[in-house]
Amino acid sequence: MNMLIMENEPIIRLVFFIGIFLAVALGELAAPRRRLTASKGSRWFANIGIVVINTALVRVLFRVAAVGMAAIATQKGWGLFNNVAVPHWVAVVLSVVILDFMIYLQHRLFHAVGFLWRLHMMHHADLDFDVTTGTRFHPIEIIISMLIKMAVVVLIGAPAVSVIVFEVLLNGTSMFNHSNLFVPVNVDRVLRLFVVTPDMHRVHHSVLEFETNSNFGFNLPWWDRLMGTYRNQPKLGHEGMTIGLNQFRDPSRLSLPRILALPFTGEPGNYPLACRGSSREDS
Repeated sequence: MNMLIMENEPIIRLVFFIGIFLAVALGELAAPRRRLTASKGSRWFANIGIVVINTALVRVLFRVAAVGMAAIATQKGWGLFNNVAVPHWVAVVLSVVILDFMIYLQHRLFHAVGFLWRLHMMHHADLDFDVTTGTRFHPIEIIISMLIKMAVVVLIGAPAVSVIVFEVLLNGTSMFNHSNLFVPVNVDRVLRLFVVTPDMHRVHHSVLEFETNSNFGFNLPWWDRLMGTYRNQPKLGHEGMTIGLNQFRDPSRLSLPRILALPFTGEPGNYPLACRGSSREDS
């Protein structure tokens, strides 16, 4: 069964990606949370174009990606769960949780290191916040993320099935928590105890630096609470907050070619965590 799942991993991920994307996109149309301000056609062309580029790049550069690395680690006996006797299901569950914590730490790293922030600010430069924002990451960031992920997979000896589950969950929750989907307040309050919700993560895409540097979680919401980076609501409310980065407000500078060049041509602003005052609310 595991071998069958691994052989069909690209198809499994594609089916889940398309299904979740369509479900969330239709939900946004039926029950939008905020009024979008930028041209949806040009944004979607750029954001979906990034997905196509990143998918092709990963397939070309990584003959063995994270799932394949998990299989190799199992064969070689590398990593924690290949050397500690625990039930398979325990290894799978713990691997998913550990990988999610790794993504949280990686996300904070991309806000802390100047060069990494330059790559990551392409994601934050989106002028609106919807399902396609969750797929908008610079190709170099994707490559670095894949290398980190592969290293962690080997280190913990993650079972291959746990890596597939994690990848599907990460892609799905990223599209959900970046969506412009209206979630009733009472439902959101309960839901964000178990998963990062759109209202929780939208705070992270505020133009205000102290809000940008909060709510780093993508899938599980616990890390922000445990690590002191959780912010419940945006200062100006979800309808009043501005999405994006202060230094990139001109839509003509956010076409597909220009956002690819953004790390090398754009200014980082005061958003990196190393900047004075970027991680606290102005008094």
